[in-house]
Amino acid sequence: MRKSEIRNPKSAIQVFIASGAGFCFGVKRAILMAEKAATEAGGEVYTLGPLIHNPQVVEKLHKQGVKLTGEIEGLPPGSVLILRSHGVGPSVYALAEKAGLKIIDATCPNVKKVQKLAVELRDKGYCLVILGEKHHPEIESIIETVNNEAHVVEGVKEAEGISCGKRIGLIAQTTQTLANLESLAAFLIKRVEELRVYNTLCDAVSQRQTASLDLAGKVDLMLVVGGYNSANTTRLARICHQAGCETHHVEVAAQIDPAWFRDKQKVGITAGASTPPWIIDEVREAVASL
Repeated sequence: MRKSEIRNPKSAIQVFIASGAGFCFGVKRAILMAEKAATEAGGEVYTLGPLIHNPQVVEKLHKQGVKLTGEIEGLPPGSVLILRSHGVGPSVYALAEKAGLKIIDATCPNVKKVQKLAVELRDKGYCLVILGEKHHPEIESIIETVNNEAHVVEGVKEAEGISCGKRIGLIAQTTQTLANLESLAAFLIKRVEELRVYNTLCDAVSQRQTASLDLAGKVDLMLVVGGYNSANTTRLARICHQAGCETHHVEVAAQIDPAWFRDKQKVGITAGASTPPWIIDEVREAVASL
């Protein structure tokens, strides 16, 4: 794992950055699409819900002219509507077209892949089981794509209560962990004649999880940087904490408490896939200056 280290000659603290921390491909792509729309669009530009789960990026886009809306109804005809990286269901496309809006689809390609697999499994007669968080927008988009014909579970305990036939198709929210997917698959295979499992986990997210876990085993404290509303960031914090390392989740450097670093010599920093590089840099510099 590649680690970036900086040291302050006046400080005893060593700071390490987990490999791959920060923006993933899908997030970079969505932001570039939004910034381009803000520059080139001839009318109003909106995102339906937060483009990504990072308040600071959403605020920066707002200053560039990208407005946040929770509803399609009432938007001026001809406006640009950016569909966020987490994906949306078919009804949103239909409503946007009916309202005369120009659609820019910033859905992450990995999420599109999961939506397609969900439809294929359902159409082939499999009882569809999705490992994920019921109220996460990515899961909501997948559920609508298959007409609510699926069971969403967050783990084995919830799966015990579902009723399926002899054939189950299993997919996962892209930000889930491989351990959770393997555990659920091992449980389900004992209950059916056929279990078809697709590893729909995002490689970038999985790599961040592995790198963060590795770093957590080598430092005295971990800082996980990113939006509190970010599923993949909060999961990183959980992984580091479960590894037995003191862990703190912060959105920005101003939330750092110097008291955390008493008697600490090695500090690790990781960040979710929706965390911008400038915030990671600010956190790194804040720690190094202690």
